[in-house]
Formats: sequence, C-alpha cells, structure tokens
Amino acid sequence: QLQLVESGGGLVQPGGSLRLSCTASEFTLDYYDIGWFRQAPGKEREGVSCITARGSNSNFLDFVKGRFSISRDNAKNTVYLQMNSLKPDDTALYYCAAVHLGDTTCPLDRMTYTYWGQGTQVTVSS
Repeated sequence: QLQLVESGGGLVQPGGSLRLSCTASEFTLDYYDIGWFRQAPGKEREGVSCITARGSNSNFLDFVKGRFSISRDNAKNTVYLQMNSLKPDDTALYYCAAVHLGDTTCPLDRMTYTYWGQGTQVTVSS
C-alpha cells in the first residue's frame, strides 16, 4: 500500500512562508497525480492544489492563486507545496493525497484520491 508522509508545517506569522513536503515510501510516485488538501475545524476538507504525474499540469484553489506553488521531484519521490504570503485563513491541517492516473489534468476533488497522508498542521497567527 502506498504510504505518504507530510512534513514542513508549523507556526508562522501572517505574510510568512512555509514549504510542505509529501514523500512516498515503498512505491514510486512517477505514475501518481498528487493533491494537497486542507481542513480547518468545523469546515469541509477542500482542495488546495494538485499536480499531474509528469508535472505538466496543475490546479489551484482560487484563494491561494498567486501565493502558492506546487512542484514535484519524482527522483526523490517528493511533491512540494510552497506557501507564500500566508494568511490566517490558511490555518488548517494539510494533507497530501495520491491517485494512480496518467499525465492529464488533475481535479481538486477529494473523492478522486485513493491514498492519504497523516496531515501536517499549518497555523498562521501573529
């Protein structure tokens, strides 16, 4: 079974930056689309960003466009979410997720993804 581990979360001031990492074990990520999702207390889990297996396409939640970027290094079995200009409303538990798809457009739909990491907490507060 594919195992995903997130890291890089923490406490940051508004306007600060964090880089989250999602690393797979046991399997290569070469053939997996990867999504980043987040969930704040009392709210539904929402898609933040996703990247296709070959890195040829990506999508972003409107609220984070221009502030977040996504990239992958398949040689390291790792996908990154760079978060800049962080806002308090970005505070959430962030998850990475994977689905075995080809190099196509990726959806920001949590029901699409089969494998999930344990989550890493991001808190934006002064």
